[in-house]
Parts: sequence; C-alpha cells; structure tokens
Amino acid sequence: MGPHPAVAAIRLAVRRVLQDVLADINSPSSSPSPSSPFSPSLTSPAAPPAPAAPPAPPSPPAARGPETARAAARGVVPAPGGSPLDAAADPRPLILVACSGGADSMALASALAFEAPKLGLRAGGITIDHGLQPGSDARAVEVCERLRALRLDPVESIAVAVGRDGGPEAAARDARYGALDHAAERYGARAVLLGHTRDDQAETVLLGLARGSGTRSLSGMAVVSGEGGRYRRPFLHLDRQTARRACLAQSLPVWDDPHNADPAFTRSRVRHEALPMLEKALGKGVVEALARTAKLSRDDADALDAWAAEAEAVARAVRPVPKDRATVPTRPTAPSHPTPRPTSAPPGARAAVRPTADAPAGGPSPAPPAVGASPAAGASPAPAAGSVGSLTRSRPSAAAEPCDVIDSLDTAALRDLPAAVRRRVLRRVAIAAGSPAGSLFARHIEEVDRLITSWHGQRAINLPGRIEVLRQGGRLVIRQG
Repeated sequence: MGPHPAVAAIRLAVRRVLQDVLADINSPSSSPSPSSPFSPSLTSPAAPPAPAAPPAPPSPPAARGPETARAAARGVVPAPGGSPLDAAADPRPLILVACSGGADSMALASALAFEAPKLGLRAGGITIDHGLQPGSDARAVEVCERLRALRLDPVESIAVAVGRDGGPEAAARDARYGALDHAAERYGARAVLLGHTRDDQAETVLLGLARGSGTRSLSGMAVVSGEGGRYRRPFLHLDRQTARRACLAQSLPVWDDPHNADPAFTRSRVRHEALPMLEKALGKGVVEALARTAKLSRDDADALDAWAAEAEAVARAVRPVPKDRATVPTRPTAPSHPTPRPTSAPPGARAAVRPTADAPAGGPSPAPPAVGASPAAGASPAPAAGSVGSLTRSRPSAAAEPCDVIDSLDTAALRDLPAAVRRRVLRRVAIAAGSPAGSLFARHIEEVDRLITSWHGQRAINLPGRIEVLRQGGRLVIRQG
C-alpha cells in the first residue's frame, strides 16, 4: 500500500524541484535567472569536455567576503569551501527548507527529508524567530527539534530584528529573507525551499489587484526567485488543505501562527474574509482562477521585461552623454551678450526666436533674461515650483547646479515604443539610479513619461531617493538631485 494521496502529492512536488536543482548544478552554463527565462545572464567560458566517468557531486560554493565577515561576527566559522566546518566532511549539495512550524512548511520539510537522500542531496532546515510574540524563542527551539526528528542536518534557529519600513508584514518579510540569504551563503546551500501554496498565490494576486498594480505584481510569486534562483516554491500548484492532510497522515505536529488569523493584518483579512466572500458570491474556483491569472500575468510580464531590457540598451547607446560631464544646468543659461529686447513684444516676435533641439510642441521657448535682469514689460512671471500629486518639480536657476549625471536615454528611441514597454524602461532606469522601488509609484513614471510623449518645456521631475529626471538636448537625463 502506497502513501496517503496528500503525502504522495507533496513528495512528487518536491522531487520535481530537486531534480531541477540537480539539473542546474550539473549544467555547464550559469544558473537560471531569479524569475524570468528572458533575463540575461553572464556565462563563463565553455569548460573542457568531462571525462567518461561520472563526475562527483560538486562541493558547495565559497561564501562571499561580506557574508563571511557577518558569519564570523555571529560566531560561525566558515570552512575553506564556504560552509560551516561540521558540513565540510559531506560533499553532497545542500538544500535548506525554511520552516515556521506551520502545516505548509512542516509538510515541505517532511517531503524534503524523504526525497533528498534518494537523489544524493543533503537536507537542512532554518527557522526564523521574528520576536513578535511572547515565547517566540521557545517556539523556534521546538521547531528545530521537530526538524531534527526528521533527520535534517544542519538545523538552525535565527533571531531577527523586525523594523517598521513598509508596515509590519513587509518589514517581517524583509527581515526573514535577509536571514535566509545569510544562512544560504554561510552553509553554501544550493537552494532554499519555501512552503507557499496556491492559496498564498491567490491572496497575493488579490492584494495586487486591490493596489491597482501592473502585470508584474499580479504575477504573484515565482516558482524560482532570488539571486541565482536560490528560492524554490514546490507547492504553488497545491492547495493549503493538501499540505495539512499530509501532516495529519504522517502525525506531524504543527503550529498555527495566531498572526495568520489576526484581522489587524491585511493578508489575514483577505484569507478569512475576502476570499470566502468571493467564493460565496462567485462560486467555487476563485482561488484556482486567481492562481491561473498569476501564471498568465507572469508570462506576459517576462516577455515585456525582456523587450524593455533590449529597448533600454538601444536608448542608452544612441548619442550618450559624455561621462566626464559633471554638471547639467536645469535650463539653458543666458548668453554672454544678450540681444536687447523691446519693452513690449509685438505680436509674432516670439516666432523669430531660433528653436532649440528640444523646443516644446507649441513653439520654441523664449530665451531667458540675463542674470539679475528684470522681466520684460508685459511678460508673465515664471511660475513657482509646483506639485503634481506627490510629485515635485525642480525650480530652475540661471546658474548651473552641480549634479551627478547617472544615466541618459535617447527620447527618439523611446517615443515610438508601446507605453507598457516604455514605462518599464523608465522604471528600470529610475530604480537602477537609486530610486526605491517600494516608493516609486505609477504616477511618478507617468510624469517622467510625459517628458517623452507630451514635451512642452516641463521642468525636471523629482523622484523618490533624490533622483531628478529632465529632458535636455533630445535626451532624458537622470541625475542625483
């Protein structure tokens, strides 16, 4: 008699992921991209042909310098190969599972413990103590004991300090992934398995819809993500009840986090109120439909991101700004010998002004007065620095302001692109320049986009992270504000 159907389902899911990891390890090319097959990756030169005998399993990679220093600060002594000394004697590749003690992650840990040895892999476990509940340290010790009972090794509990940036849920997630990254580096783990299920995916998509997000956010969680494809999610096609039934069938003790039922948290309200209400109103299958939407959205987002990466390279290559240019004025400076103006400009006089390379669509802008000169009679004063939503526009000055040019793009190369591709380019460039992704909203990108599609002499746009974007000489200039 075979295993319980739920147990068989979770083991099959984990086996497939482990086989993918082994294929990546044995592949002569570099590891896959975190979330997209379209993302470019640097490949090393081709290796000489392997000998006829099957090669031995590769040893864990060396830990990086900063991670080694942090590991030493925590009292963990890395082995010469990059993993702790107690794992140096076992050359098999290591797979870690992130386990909170809940049903999803305990089911995942049990499946990993069963499947990894059959494929020549080591299995270890990490639990994160967020310190957000009384007795969380004792709970973490219990989880470690359960993981050791499954014969996982190494097993470690890591305490983290949760900040406040982005709200409690986002801050806890950032702290958790930071600790998992650190642990994977120290142990030289080939992958870290996460227990997210199809229900978690549906909740993520619904939260993205509520925020009015684009296709990338609606694509939910990727099966493979993180640096070098570190994180793997075997259960994204399985529902939460399958994982719970697998734990019951194996008599695995589980812990239900009270935060998961606390209505103070947005995801908890989506899980216990919004999704059940949608299923009651629309019928069964809402969770499956939302998860399917994530898959379709991810395919579209991957294709658009690949197109945007190519378009960004083209726009940057056309007439680049010289690298030694240290300053860019916010507006053209006054000529050293300005032409005298009449006190009252006759009709049509502005049409005689020579247009510049970036003359606005409605006609060329008048030349600015000399420094210290008073405005001509009848001329309207320059508008004060205004705002658009939470956007601010820089007030131009006659003198050049010292600003570091970070990047520049050719506007002609961007203008005829589809809006979805062009705005992806702008977002990519802004984030690369230092604008925080979590603070960069659609309204910011739309205003920058108007510098290309609706140019009429706008001032520079200020983005989060003290990044300024302005149009000058047919190029979109991105600089430090």
